[in-house]
Amino acid sequence: MKEVSEKYHASLEHPWKAYPDFLVARDPETRKWFALFMRIKAENLGIEGMEEDTEEVSGRGTADGIPVVNLKADPDFIGMASQAEGFFPAYHMNKTHWITVRLDGVVPKGQVLDLINHSWDLICNTPTKRIYEAVKMVPRGKVATYGRIAELAGNPRMSRAVGNALHKNPDPEHIPCYRIVNSQGRLSGRFAFGGEEVQKELLEADGIEVSEDYKVDLEKYGF
Repeated sequence: MKEVSEKYHASLEHPWKAYPDFLVARDPETRKWFALFMRIKAENLGIEGMEEDTEEVSGRGTADGIPVVNLKADPDFIGMASQAEGFFPAYHMNKTHWITVRLDGVVPKGQVLDLINHSWDLICNTPTKRIYEAVKMVPRGKVATYGRIAELAGNPRMSRAVGNALHKNPDPEHIPCYRIVNSQGRLSGRFAFGGEEVQKELLEADGIEVSEDYKVDLEKYGF
């Protein structure tokens, strides 16, 4: 759990009071799940003949159930993996796009971590996520254009998507979208950041000069 939280800066939450052992790993920016940790009884996973009592059985589960994680995966992989030991059709989730994986040593830890990473990629590594990560790259004392952010996010043609993402910024404290200006260096206007005056004040606090017509010298301050 700690590895997942630290690597992906994930928010770990217990969404259901009735199931305190169920733990969701959620991307803090997109708010989407990419892993659901649970304990499921062997019989509910379709495992027959597995003894379950009050003691741990060979490191492979307890009376409270077998530790598993639900992950998003490619449908082709799901079709193949579901035939292998330690993998099951997703428990109470879409079985075309999700898979259940045992966490009790049947599936090697390295493989589990790779699958968690792939699940995160499928769910959280979206254009919007890449835009926010690109904005975080702009340092104090610099500005970037929408086009530059689009380029850093992997698609120079999605400048409009950059604007849409920044208007929906979920974490202004850590995603400094006020450092983004248009191709002429002009501030974003009244529809973002509370208005030109607010953006101007934030930029000036960064040590950036803003002209009377709300423009920044890209030659001097461009990232």
